[in-house]
Amino acid sequence: MIKRTQNTVSGSSVLDSRYSWFRLTLSVLIATIGSAGMWIVVIVLPEVQLEFGINRSEASLPFTATMIGFAIGNLLIGKLVDRLGIVLPLIGAAILLGSGFLLSAIAPNIWVFTILQGVCIGLGSAATFGPLIADISHWFEHRRGIAVAAAASGNYLAGAVWPWILKDIIANDGWRDAYTLVGIVSFVGMIPLALFLRRRLPSRIVDGVEVSDVNDVPTRKINLSPRALQGLLCIAGISCCVAMSMPQVHIVAYCADLGFGVAAGAEMLSLMLLGGIASRLASGFLADHIGGVRTVLLGSFLQCSALFLYLPFDGLMSLYIVSLVFGLSQGGLVPSYALIVREYLPAKEAGERVGLVIMLTVVGMALGGWVSGWIYDLTGSYQAAFMNGIAWNMVNMLIMALLLWRTQQPKALSA
Repeated sequence: MIKRTQNTVSGSSVLDSRYSWFRLTLSVLIATIGSAGMWIVVIVLPEVQLEFGINRSEASLPFTATMIGFAIGNLLIGKLVDRLGIVLPLIGAAILLGSGFLLSAIAPNIWVFTILQGVCIGLGSAATFGPLIADISHWFEHRRGIAVAAAASGNYLAGAVWPWILKDIIANDGWRDAYTLVGIVSFVGMIPLALFLRRRLPSRIVDGVEVSDVNDVPTRKINLSPRALQGLLCIAGISCCVAMSMPQVHIVAYCADLGFGVAAGAEMLSLMLLGGIASRLASGFLADHIGGVRTVLLGSFLQCSALFLYLPFDGLMSLYIVSLVFGLSQGGLVPSYALIVREYLPAKEAGERVGLVIMLTVVGMALGGWVSGWIYDLTGSYQAAFMNGIAWNMVNMLIMALLLWRTQQPKALSA
């Protein structure tokens, strides 16, 4: 028997409570610290290339290794969170990040630097994205969308905050001192914050429902098996991020080809990230009212529309505007997959299932960035690459439409 209850234990609120919002604030801070490595490696790329005397492709290897570690870590650490809770994985991530940054600061060559970026910094950063999102989703019911979106925004906040903090240190003292600083902050910042997350949900309360087994309480039903749904979400994650990667990875090079310079492209990328933060928060608010699937479908449609705008508009000012529109369109897509998992699949598997989808979105970003460059080499233009992104985007829209069609109408719970 399922019985609707208040979100209370011993007379105190559990879900959507003051503690839930406090926990969300801590999660955003942890994500902002823990995601530093994904952005710093891009900033120091020219200095690393110059110091080690290597070419640009070799200097790009640390970023590739970081993304591989990040992708794998979202799945592996997500599994750990399902079994151990979030605290121990976060402490382990802090140790990985701190040691990875400090050891990278004394790396003798590009190969040691690359291994440390992938194994320590990539894996450590992963704990502060998918696993942290899965954890915070358990503490909200009515405001789960905005909570998940805010936690996911920590990744973009890191991209906005850390370059501003470190730019003068890199310019005056070098990239090694910058890595040392971030390593110390990872230790002294993340571990104490993680300890504040030791509180666990009551074993018999999940999603405001009291049941004999709290691990199996999806809030929506769909005419698909869990395996089929998971597979479709993985394909959707790859397809939306192949499309997303085209402007994010190549906008700087695109601006350089058009004669606008690298600086203009970097500013457009910053606009995308700022728009992405706003988009994530807005999408989270929207998802609380219309659900994760509809939110992804709407965001995917808007992203596809923004990609179409890149085709006719290639002037400097128009590219600034289109890049902002693109950022405002796509930011909420990835966090919304976590909401879909929580709506349709058992809560006890949230860490692993969210981690798997997030891993595939990273694979989509990596694949899309490479494919776009390959298409450019073949055609000598980014027009075909934009069309490729649009085609992948439409695959995502079709999958979301299918999920919406197969979703059953919710039935009122009865005592």
